[in-house]
Amino acid sequence: MTPTVNGVIRIEGVTKRFGEVVALDNVSCEVRENEFLALLGPSGCGKTTLLRAIAGLEQPDAGHIFIDNLSQDGRAPYERPVNMMFQSYALFPHMTVADNVAFGLKQDGLRGDALAERVREALARVEMEALAARKPQQLSGGQKQRVALARCLAKRPRALLLDEPLAALDKHLRERTQLELMALRERLGITFIVVTHDQDEAMGMAGRVAVMDKGRILQVGTPRELYDRPLTRTVAGFFGHMNIWEGTVETPDRVACAVGAVRVAAPLPRAGARVAVAVRPEQIALQAVAGQSGENHFAGTVADVVYGGTISTYFVLREGQRIRVVRQNGAGPAFERGAAVTASWPAAAVRVLAP
Repeated sequence: MTPTVNGVIRIEGVTKRFGEVVALDNVSCEVRENEFLALLGPSGCGKTTLLRAIAGLEQPDAGHIFIDNLSQDGRAPYERPVNMMFQSYALFPHMTVADNVAFGLKQDGLRGDALAERVREALARVEMEALAARKPQQLSGGQKQRVALARCLAKRPRALLLDEPLAALDKHLRERTQLELMALRERLGITFIVVTHDQDEAMGMAGRVAVMDKGRILQVGTPRELYDRPLTRTVAGFFGHMNIWEGTVETPDRVACAVGAVRVAAPLPRAGARVAVAVRPEQIALQAVAGQSGENHFAGTVADVVYGGTISTYFVLREGQRIRVVRQNGAGPAFERGAAVTASWPAAAVRVLAP
């Protein structure tokens, strides 16, 4: 095997079945040193199964997982240099915060002053030293999460695996905890892998995101790469909104579709090929119907307007097609429902997507 470069975890051709269901289908991916990687996808796409396979809680039917270039084939969870924080936190209700953190260390044979120092160090990392004597029922949701994190960190893992870590928190606490997790990863200098179905959460926390669907990884990249340059309709749909039209290639730079001829800057397949073209709502400009600027433009009618404070979303109707347009409020004239407008966008803004 070729050694991984700057990588902690390497996943090669991993397949996992549960009866007739293929949970992971020949998945390959590398997790880099000290990075924050998010596994993003809908329920049932395989992201939690992949996390559990890395942790050793599921054994692949095919393929291999390497940590620091060492094969994990047949290794039990406690033998792997990773630790997993479950969505439920799984704290022992009858134990204090300190005892919860100490539990795994005691299983490893740590005792006395060495144990006490490791517990103190782990609680200090998540700023929970002052609550060491409390029981879980005396803690808030955010504090319970910190204890679960401290318990994982106490074993000094090479990578921390987090399964939907923010799912049980309210919106305000989720936002604050996202920042705390990012700062914690920076401070600790270890690899984080987080499972989430929330694209905003993935984009806000992770340095890279692996988008999964039907047991496969569709695309891996930074949030900006995935947003600006999605390769498939599924990836495009996970990150914000996108206008997508099926069409037929007419010329090397033009696709005929439901809204008319769309010019593109990206390479196109042969004439007659079926493709999907897409453009982000914020990349479309609106002006009075007399305007005809832009490489792509068409006249339509404003069917609906959704006011969103700093932005407004316009739905422009043309021959039965609804086109979503997002505009910054105050950046230009506002349009009312029923107004005749021209929507336009540059060819460089158009993405050509795989099915």
